[in-house]
Amino acid sequence: MRERAVDALAYWATGPGRGELRPCRLPPPGKDDVLVRTLFSGVSRGTEALVAAGRVPPSQHQVMRAPFQEGSFPFPVKYGYSSVGRVTAGADDLLGRLVFCLHPHQTAYVVPRAAVMPLPPGLPPERAVLAANMETALNALWDAAPRAGERIHVIGAGVVGCLVARLCRQIPGAEVTLADILPERADVAVALDVAFAPPDRLAGDADLVLHASGQGEGLRTALAVAGREGRIVELSWYGTAEVALPLGEAFHSRRLTIASSQVGQVAPAMRPRWSHARRLAKALELLCDPALDALLTGEVAFGSLPELMPRLLAPGGHALCHRIVYPGSEQPEGEPSHA
Repeated sequence: MRERAVDALAYWATGPGRGELRPCRLPPPGKDDVLVRTLFSGVSRGTEALVAAGRVPPSQHQVMRAPFQEGSFPFPVKYGYSSVGRVTAGADDLLGRLVFCLHPHQTAYVVPRAAVMPLPPGLPPERAVLAANMETALNALWDAAPRAGERIHVIGAGVVGCLVARLCRQIPGAEVTLADILPERADVAVALDVAFAPPDRLAGDADLVLHASGQGEGLRTALAVAGREGRIVELSWYGTAEVALPLGEAFHSRRLTIASSQVGQVAPAMRPRWSHARRLAKALELLCDPALDALLTGEVAFGSLPELMPRLLAPGGHALCHRIVYPGSEQPEGEPSHA
């Protein structure tokens, strides 16, 4: 017997800096579907900020569609890609399991079972909201191919930059420095056990620079601090903004290389063997690192998103990842925080 339809609420961006909660009716899960009740989702100041501001360029409207997105860019659009919840109906082997899904901010949803990934033992659901960002960071390392002993600068201490720095720290002998214009990011660097420096104090002659600040000035700094024949990997996405770079003077004589990295496809070196699902499973495994709790800088209730989202994503904000808490997210007494 099929379960009756379930009501849910979803957050929609309706204009620049504006949003609202809208009701939606969920179909009963089919034989290959699961019903997920959301516990947490995450908001970071990257792609979602550009979506909230209506700055997705028309040429990228199709490319930037998120899984299970509804509506169209610029507005109204239901967007998001970092949801953690519990399976309450559907596939028997997943029933009751905690899972991650690339789904917009919504209190419950029905998706194909292949769209969810069970959390590994040892990963609290509260931290699992970083999974999409960890996928981006992991893909960036595959694109950058850092080597043991290299001097590595990571410019931009947002969520992705911090995750990249933490991963690079585990490379034997690597000298990793995280750089940001916000001096308070030094405390985050301490929690991640990496060095910190303001961008204008970075040592030159870096073997590898990964740029994730989202600002043209940060990429210009990357060009300035890369050593001869150094590699620069660009992780930032600028939306409709144009970036001017100093590609004259010594750019050619120093034989610098700028490469892009984007999470939409698995990095070419890994693509023959790695699927998106395998990469996501590895990203969740890498999140079993308590130091990464330093990237969760606040919590907001799902019901307050229309009022708080504009402030969370406003220019000049200092938040890293805000965790959205949904009704019913409290763990029953004695229940473990992982499946």
